[in-house]
Amino acid sequence: MVKHHGLMTKIVSAESQQRVFCGGLDSCGIAARAGPEHAGQRLDRFLALCAASANLSRTRVKALIAAGFASIDGTATRDPSALLRSGQIATLRVPPPADPVPSGEKIPLNIVFEDEYLIVIDKPAGLVVHPSPGHDSGTLVNALIHHCGASLSGIGGVRRPGIVHRLDKGTSGLMVAAKTDAAHQGLARLFANHGRILTLEREYLAFAWGVPRLPSGTVDTPLGRDPVNRQKVAAALPGRGRSAMTCWRLLESFAGEASLLSCKLCTGRTHQIRVHLAHVGHPLLGDPDYGAGFKSKMARLPYAARACLACLGRQALHAATLGFVHPVTEEKLRFTSKLPPELQKLHSALAGGNTGPPGSV
Repeated sequence: MVKHHGLMTKIVSAESQQRVFCGGLDSCGIAARAGPEHAGQRLDRFLALCAASANLSRTRVKALIAAGFASIDGTATRDPSALLRSGQIATLRVPPPADPVPSGEKIPLNIVFEDEYLIVIDKPAGLVVHPSPGHDSGTLVNALIHHCGASLSGIGGVRRPGIVHRLDKGTSGLMVAAKTDAAHQGLARLFANHGRILTLEREYLAFAWGVPRLPSGTVDTPLGRDPVNRQKVAAALPGRGRSAMTCWRLLESFAGEASLLSCKLCTGRTHQIRVHLAHVGHPLLGDPDYGAGFKSKMARLPYAARACLACLGRQALHAATLGFVHPVTEEKLRFTSKLPPELQKLHSALAGGNTGPPGSV
């Protein structure tokens, strides 16, 4: 046993990758002896190996070392790159996660999947994902903090959910959030890669104006901030903006006036599907930002569809499929979500085909 900053910790080998809880009131910790095979290894890499079962990422371990929570043979160090010698004992104290900001709020959630590492929810339209100016409460993050409570082990030392992707306020469907630092790091790598190397599947159902001439296609157009309205996104000239690619497939057409498309993201830019479809002349039904110019076409829709669209109050876009490899257990996960009632009603109305009010022919 080694006494470190008033805490008693058990010495373990690095291979055990075992988290050891301490006797202090305000932290836990781990102590491990470096073997001959660890000679010359960086301190942060060695401690990250030992702390793997504690859901601590190497980034988090490195930050703790820099903050003064590590020692070698009882001597404190803030150098993550310090090289170990065989037989040395490296110790890391882990303070409890700080209370979250913002606070938790009791908001109903449709939970599709949850384990100790992550949670998948089916977000309704109208729910903002993250607090922002004008939305400092009532968000998905507030709801997750309340629901997950103590099961949030801390993202970067703060007891909060790790958001790695977002859905617009007016978009419904599947989202995943991390509950631990290690899961957050893994999901962040996955979504940053956009599935090019790691497995990631994101499919959206989109009701769009008009009917594409081809049964499927790809929109490969970079996106950037709209030069006129900085709150919006616009297609950018080649060589400018950020690369963005959306693959689409025609599922249904409705009397030549509208269509239901399957859209798969090859990248994950803000408003990507909304802007890409508008760019090729098929903006989303109900989109207040990128489809406003098509309001005059409402008169050509079936009467019931016009009524549905008038009450929709958001873009007709739904995140229907989310598939990925679990960042901790490596299990292949795939989830699907049906259209919410308001979009089911819109679909039925579009498929009905009657352009007049009830009772007309």
